[in-house]
Amino acid sequence: MIDYLVRNGVVFDGSGSEPVETSIGIYGDRITYIGDGEVPARAVIDAKGLVVSPGFIDAHAHSEFTILADGRAEGKLSQGVTTEINGNCGLSAAPLYGEAFEHREADLKELGIKERWSTFSEYFNILKSKGIAINFGTLCGHGNIRASVIGYKDAAPDENALNEMKRLLSDAVRDGAKGLSTGLIYPPGVYSKTGELIELSKVLSTPPNPPLTKGGQGGVGIYATHMRSEGDALTEAIEEVIMIGKGAGVNVHISHIKTAGKRNWWKVDSAIELIESARKEGVRLTCDRYPYIAASTDLDTILPSWVYDGGAEEELRRLKDADTAKKIKSEIGFRDDNYWKGIYISSVTKSENKWMEGESIFDIAMKIGKSPIDALFDILIDEKVRAGAIFFSMNEDNLKRFLTLPYAMIGSDSSVRSFSGQTCTGRPHPRAFGSFTRFVGKYVRDGGILSLSEAIKKMTYLPALTFGLKGRGLIKEGFYADIVIFDYDKIIDTATFKEAYKKSEGIEYVFVNGTMALREGEFTGGLSGRII
Repeated sequence: MIDYLVRNGVVFDGSGSEPVETSIGIYGDRITYIGDGEVPARAVIDAKGLVVSPGFIDAHAHSEFTILADGRAEGKLSQGVTTEINGNCGLSAAPLYGEAFEHREADLKELGIKERWSTFSEYFNILKSKGIAINFGTLCGHGNIRASVIGYKDAAPDENALNEMKRLLSDAVRDGAKGLSTGLIYPPGVYSKTGELIELSKVLSTPPNPPLTKGGQGGVGIYATHMRSEGDALTEAIEEVIMIGKGAGVNVHISHIKTAGKRNWWKVDSAIELIESARKEGVRLTCDRYPYIAASTDLDTILPSWVYDGGAEEELRRLKDADTAKKIKSEIGFRDDNYWKGIYISSVTKSENKWMEGESIFDIAMKIGKSPIDALFDILIDEKVRAGAIFFSMNEDNLKRFLTLPYAMIGSDSSVRSFSGQTCTGRPHPRAFGSFTRFVGKYVRDGGILSLSEAIKKMTYLPALTFGLKGRGLIKEGFYADIVIFDYDKIIDTATFKEAYKKSEGIEYVFVNGTMALREGEFTGGLSGRII
């Protein structure tokens, strides 16, 4: 007797093929039956009129710390996500040594995390002991590696330092990391040169002894990057990604691909042509994108990169120094009111500044009687450069172009959060609660940009292939029972930029490794997620 029989559903297997109406049997953590026969089961779910799909895979997440603080992952589960790829944009849970460890201390304290660790192996053991609701995969952050070895200074690694960085990456992959990620607008990644990234990525192209689980379609892992530019130097940034792919002989992946800033919207054609030309030359290049035209990251990314040199304390010192502040402002240059109206504060650390969350820099400036750029400096100094922001800078038509690329997948670019507890804070980007339901409801069903079969492949099998997730991403006998059942007529996001903590509609059931995590739209409290 099997555990669950899902009957009468319209099954999309994740491969991109046409759906079939059939039954699916689940026993333990696996799919053990697909067919139309009568199979005895402890529980039967009638999925008549509903879509049955592999669980959605978030190709770009940032949950390494929030999932440790609260493993329920309600924001992701409620939109059908059963697996995340974390450790993106150069930041991962490990390695944490030296300045990298010190730099994370404030984040861990803020989330109430008492445990401390240095390696992925130690981190995974802590995560297993706490329990998680969804599957956790991760890349290894280049920022972690660099900060652990040479800190946050603007300097190139010497031979000894580079060898130590390679060792840390090799250890991370051996522990289970799926590859290397970079955040080339953030310190310390912003200080790295292309040659350094190629040398590090070569660790991923040659299987060590003993060989590791294959992380991608070549070598033992993938190079994923938040590029040096997503706007003014977009073309040059893509060219660097291609150069790293060719130079290191690895698969490469562009995180949250976009054309940022109105003056760069026209570059969408040349960006896509450049990528597809490289793919024709044999470079395995993929990308991900969230279905919104606003980004979210640290507020201080507005500043010139030299301001970060030496870490947060040095950054603060420069912001407070009158002469240096004047230089910074001159380099930022003139920005009109519309620019500042398009930047909203998403998170602050001080209770007295909570009124700013959800407000634009322009409106905050008007309320405190200062210019927007002076208000920016005040916020960064008062918050010790730990404020987060949402940036409206993208084009809807370009977004649709990127979403329809056959090698593009969906990534929320967000951490797991729940509707109560430690992670229910601030005014986060709604993508944390609605990326996948918005993609299906707004863009596929209502917008018709893709067939549902193609869309499901982007959220399931394509990321499973890209990141080497064995046994996941398909409805197939023998595969893990990560399954989402949804109402295609009703599926939609409800989270907004003003009210992010709102549950998506239309997701009826979610199974993670054969355990029901969502039943008739309600959380079961199951913590059946695994480290993969």
